[in-house]
Amino acid sequence: MTHKLASERDVALSLLSASAVRERAREMLTLGRADALPHFRVDATKIETTADYVADVIRMNYPDLRVPLHARWRHFVFGGRDLWAEIAGKASWRDAAAKARAAFDLAIVSVLLDAGAGPDWRYRDDATGLITSRSEGLALASLRMVEAGLFSADVRDPLRVDAARLVTLTSDELAHGFQINASNPLAGLDGRAALLVRLGRAMADNPEVFASKDAARAGGLFDHLAAIADNNTLPAPMILRSLLLHLGTIWQNRLTLDGVPLGDCWRHSAITRADASNGLVPLHKLSQWLSYSLIEPLQQAGIAVTDIDGLTGLAEYRNGGLFIDAGVLVLRDAQAALSPIAVDAELVVEWRALTVALLDALLPLVRGHLGVTSAAFPLGSLLEGGTWAAGRKIAKEKRTHGAPPLTIISDGTVF
Repeated sequence: MTHKLASERDVALSLLSASAVRERAREMLTLGRADALPHFRVDATKIETTADYVADVIRMNYPDLRVPLHARWRHFVFGGRDLWAEIAGKASWRDAAAKARAAFDLAIVSVLLDAGAGPDWRYRDDATGLITSRSEGLALASLRMVEAGLFSADVRDPLRVDAARLVTLTSDELAHGFQINASNPLAGLDGRAALLVRLGRAMADNPEVFASKDAARAGGLFDHLAAIADNNTLPAPMILRSLLLHLGTIWQNRLTLDGVPLGDCWRHSAITRADASNGLVPLHKLSQWLSYSLIEPLQQAGIAVTDIDGLTGLAEYRNGGLFIDAGVLVLRDAQAALSPIAVDAELVVEWRALTVALLDALLPLVRGHLGVTSAAFPLGSLLEGGTWAAGRKIAKEKRTHGAPPLTIISDGTVF
């Protein structure tokens, strides 16, 4: 019995990696190419034209083809103004590590609040006069909440996200920060607030990781990653691994295996194994989005981040919507797109896994169209310059308000 439990734990831990996401996503695409999936057909003839479309979007957005990584930092820039840089530039930092901790604080809370806002929510920024929505609006709102010290337990140091403060956070406080009212609804508010409370508890319960240099705070993860970096060098998949290991308990009502929380991992009957991971498909979207977003603060603090392409593409509705709208993925039952679908439905799991694998397939084609090298154009640049923006663009071309082709019932912690 002891051996069985240990074996299951090893299997569970193996799912907490980018390589597991990529392996099972590619397996899903192989089945799709063989026309052996229950919900989608894969039209491989449309991949090349999709690469064309994405390359055109990249040229439009980045004429010099110098595309940064897809990271939360892009969403703090409006009209050429880097609002986080302006805030950070006014602060006094004891050293580079102190600034990196604050950047980690902001990135972690902002990404965790980044699930889909819904079509009707807007954020008005008094300081700039900007009115924004969707992911950019959520980013700006979270930035202003951090700037105001909403997540700090120390009134003298507002640019913090402390465990002690998060565990007392209420939905009403978050609603105020997001400017929510009857005419400005935000999807998944209670889920977002509860997620941040669980984040606070996870940090407080793990002082070795989150409080090695300071009171327990999200930025404590910087110190942990700096400590495990080998000669100031850290492979990007290790960022994801640390997030999944040390923040796994923040994901509520998710699958577990031998007591190990599996996070953004779901069931699909097409993925078969002879062990306890049979039918399981890991995706880890928000955690990978966060991993990409932690790379730049690490680099700015003097830590070299390698193997960035070891992370995967993001299984979210803009990337996934691109492949449906471009005709690469075709629903077997077109009526399925007319009703909201649960996030754990096999159709959604299939769609998201196919998205991850198709992003890998698209990458060399887009590089070829642009004439760029793999070193100059990693997967994270494809996400930033191309597929995410292309997914939004084609959605606006096909539907009023630019809604995605599928409507997913989410609790505010997945999409």
